[in-house]
Amino acid sequence: MKSIIITGGAGFIGSHVVRLFVSKYPEYKIINLDKLTYAGNLANLKDIEDKPNYKFVKIDICDFEGVLKLMQEEHVDGIIHLAAESHVDRSIKDPFTFAQTNVMGTLSLLQAAKAYWESLPEKYEGKRFYHISTDEVYGALELTHPEGIEPPFTTTASSSEHHLAYGDKFFLETTKYNPHSPYSASKASSDHFVRAFHDTYGMPVVITNCSNNYGPYQFPEKLIPLFINNIRYRKPLPVYGKGENVRDWLYVEDHARVIDVIFHEGKIADTYNIGGFNEWKNIDIIKVVIKTVDRLLGRKAKIVTDENGHQVEVPEDMDLITFVTDRAGHDLRYAIDSSKLQRELSWEPSLQFEEGIEKTVRWYLDNQEWLDNVTSGDYQKYYEKMYSNR
Repeated sequence: MKSIIITGGAGFIGSHVVRLFVSKYPEYKIINLDKLTYAGNLANLKDIEDKPNYKFVKIDICDFEGVLKLMQEEHVDGIIHLAAESHVDRSIKDPFTFAQTNVMGTLSLLQAAKAYWESLPEKYEGKRFYHISTDEVYGALELTHPEGIEPPFTTTASSSEHHLAYGDKFFLETTKYNPHSPYSASKASSDHFVRAFHDTYGMPVVITNCSNNYGPYQFPEKLIPLFINNIRYRKPLPVYGKGENVRDWLYVEDHARVIDVIFHEGKIADTYNIGGFNEWKNIDIIKVVIKTVDRLLGRKAKIVTDENGHQVEVPEDMDLITFVTDRAGHDLRYAIDSSKLQRELSWEPSLQFEEGIEKTVRWYLDNQEWLDNVTSGDYQKYYEKMYSNR
């Protein structure tokens, strides 16, 4: 039986990856390694927690001795490393924690993997360390076409109604690193350590840099779940600056599926960019979320007069938008070119953006108990309830 550690498996993206691997590969033993910080929620995995090929272990990735012992006991063949501090605003207030977890935690995992795998007769044969990173390590792209132009490529995830690019350049796997926030700087450093362990010790590694994810089980400090919840309760929707910042969006289950593909088929020591070819200005995606939430909640549109003197329908909650002072070091545009992934591994996203947003909004509206438990902090009691006597 192949034994795989997935770090950060109780988090947003990690829980989707754990669920996919546990369900798809009953012959694998999947070990969910998570410290259960504020963003880790074992309730995300209630549907698979009793599967015979699943195991949860509460460990800090910075605990080298603990990780090494676990690898030895479980005869670990592979690591899919998602555990990270990831909220930019938090990194601005507390960069030390981000460096500790994202840099030293990754180094701890690498060193433990090196120590264990090099102790085996087969050494690194059949082993793999897969490091999941972010497009934010590349810095920011210029907003050379704020009006939006026809993009040079498209996928099934691209919006049918809003398929635009806001600049001529895109992040490639060869783009120079230029991080601007403590978060992206910590992830860039961790990327370098992963590559160094391949170049120095021959460790079989692969790295991916992904764009913004959205979907079920995302901690509601992030834009889309935060705004869905605020709209439901008619709370203000704080928008940085003028909302002109551009991000490329990918449905989280599509990300989990490509992690599966790359873990099994990706080229050792290579890097793959993962994106949806799906650029949106923050203000435009917020308006889509408002329209979707209002429609699903049965809220009526208001009739207003636009700047041209025409009467138009506007969603009831559009007036919740509140512009606030922009964030320090706020990158203007991210846009991923993931054509290498399409070309070499025949992968592209499967879910069109409008369908993904619809599914996402419905999930949060239908799972208010989950959202209430997270916002109240009650989800943190789940570990004690389920695992204290195990």
